[in-house]
Amino acid sequence: MNILVSLSGLPGVGKTTLARKLVALTPAIHLRVDSVETALKRSILCIHPAEDAGYLALAAIAEDNLLLGFDVIADTVNPVGVSRELWEKTASNGAAHLLNVEVICSDKALHRKRVETRVSDINGLVVPNWHEVSKRTFEPWQCDRLIVDTALDSVDVCAFLIAKEMDRLRFVA
Repeated sequence: MNILVSLSGLPGVGKTTLARKLVALTPAIHLRVDSVETALKRSILCIHPAEDAGYLALAAIAEDNLLLGFDVIADTVNPVGVSRELWEKTASNGAAHLLNVEVICSDKALHRKRVETRVSDINGLVVPNWHEVSKRTFEPWQCDRLIVDTALDSVDVCAFLIAKEMDRLRFVA
């Protein structure tokens, strides 16, 4: 059975870096909400802020790829229960296992440094500043998830832990 990995966490914790490493370790497709939301903003429709449009578009692409037999890594903030439920539905509709991964950076000074020194790698994407990140709503989780801490473990270790859990899920009935 295919796996939908939902990477969640505040901007600057290392989700995209981790997703890129994970794609190198697994035959998964990396889908990044920042890319979709920036494209919506740059489109003739000028959708900004994207609200739920970026998440819904990404979920549709994820579902298509799951049904084609691919594992998918969804790289999003997922700050609220509604966005997390979207990935549950996407996995179900795509006949896949869902692996929720909360990516954290437990060292606040390191997290702040990452946010403040971050440079956008997407044309047109303005990355949030520390004030915006630190004031962002991030609801507590109400379901099980794998937590990886990029302040305590290297990106290689975090990616290995996720890949190991993907392998375990693949063989669950």
